[in-house]
Amino acid sequence: MSDSPSHSAQPAASLFIDGRSVDGQGPALQVLYPYSGEVIAELREATPEQVAEATAAAAAAQPAWGAMRPVERGRVLMRAAQIIRERAEELARLETLDTGKPIQETRVADWPSGADALEYFAGLAPTVTGQTMPLGGDFVYTIREPLGVCAGIGAWNYPSQIACWKAAPALVMGNAMVFKPSEETPLGALKLAEILIEAGLPPGVFNVVQGRGAVGAALVTDPRVDKVSLTGSVATGQKVYAAAAEGMRHVTMELGGKSPLIVFDDASLEDAVGAAILANFYSSGQICSNGTRVFVQNGILPAFLDRLAARSAEVRMGDPMDEATQHGPIINAGQVAKIRDAIARGQHEGARLVCGGPGEGAFVPPTVFADVTDDMWIAREEIFGPVMSVLSFDTEEEALSRANATPYGLAAGVFTRDLSRGHRVAAALQAGTTWINTYNLTPIEAPFGGVKLSGIGRENSAAAIEHYSQLKSVYVGMGTVDAPY
Repeated sequence: MSDSPSHSAQPAASLFIDGRSVDGQGPALQVLYPYSGEVIAELREATPEQVAEATAAAAAAQPAWGAMRPVERGRVLMRAAQIIRERAEELARLETLDTGKPIQETRVADWPSGADALEYFAGLAPTVTGQTMPLGGDFVYTIREPLGVCAGIGAWNYPSQIACWKAAPALVMGNAMVFKPSEETPLGALKLAEILIEAGLPPGVFNVVQGRGAVGAALVTDPRVDKVSLTGSVATGQKVYAAAAEGMRHVTMELGGKSPLIVFDDASLEDAVGAAILANFYSSGQICSNGTRVFVQNGILPAFLDRLAARSAEVRMGDPMDEATQHGPIINAGQVAKIRDAIARGQHEGARLVCGGPGEGAFVPPTVFADVTDDMWIAREEIFGPVMSVLSFDTEEEALSRANATPYGLAAGVFTRDLSRGHRVAAALQAGTTWINTYNLTPIEAPFGGVKLSGIGRENSAAAIEHYSQLKSVYVGMGTVDAPY
């Protein structure tokens, strides 16, 4: 049964600075429930002075936090993960109100992934050590040090997961963080800040500022910021990367893509169709790694399209708080308009609409285009909505050449029963994350990130440690100094 959402998800205050909730002093920021358009919270953006206050608090708190034993920092994150799991239902409902995603998704994919990240890096921290390089009598050893203050900038599609994915490695390595969530979904980061303080995080180590692009720009260019980690669009990433480069700041950029999913004739039809659905329609298609170019070998193409249309027709759209709902609304009216424009473009260019279409109100149904060619706009540009392009191919070489013919390289997938071919194709695909006979699974244990225009650096796994710390080499001279003059 559906139950109506709370008409208020109002936080204690708009910002979180130096361990306490703080009222924003900037422009008003309304938070809308995507399903109904209700105003569920009234926030205010941070002013430039408040951004500076947050970075100053982080810079002041970082040295003592960084001096703690890694295992002690890990205990704080472990307690935070436990709190998140204890409040799973409350946090899932908040995430649904903030994003419009169905409750059946937010219960399993959002805060749970965030808790996994906190737990994983809590356990990893004490194992991070340096190296010793013998040089005869002398030797060199290395120390892995914090960067200092990290700026995190989140996207609106997985706001709480992204906040945890960035905070966990940053904090456990002894950094402090100032996090700016998307102005569309600002509530989860504030809840994370409260949970971290409750878990024992010292004030100032994790701060939250709210706002649109100007607030992000002020944060990225603050002289106290040593590292910028962004999840967002390619266009935004290029601007932020350029701004960060002026101060030689470390960066992690997890950006968008136009990822390929290649389905060979010998693939399991049901599995391949299921993966294509997950790769395009989960979270109403609002996922950066989605495999929106589905290349299907000609021998299986008719059966693939028939089964895809049948299964897509069964998707249940509706109230995100209804446990039976599988497909929720799009985040806002502007994004709905962009998706509908993309659907119109596909039709205008001659692609065949297999199922779906523009939809009504805040909803765009699962939409599949067949007879798509590589030069069509819908096959080249990221739509960030539930729109799948199906393209046919004959040979493996052809599929790989066309799959890689894009400036993006976030993700890719291949379906085949021939494991040799599966590994061969995965190796040849130009993408930071690839899947064989599955799609869009992103466990914390595995690195995640892109190549080409889709980004730089990696989130998750031990690889993330490299991007939230720096190496210091210490040369130890054991003998006399023999100067030539």
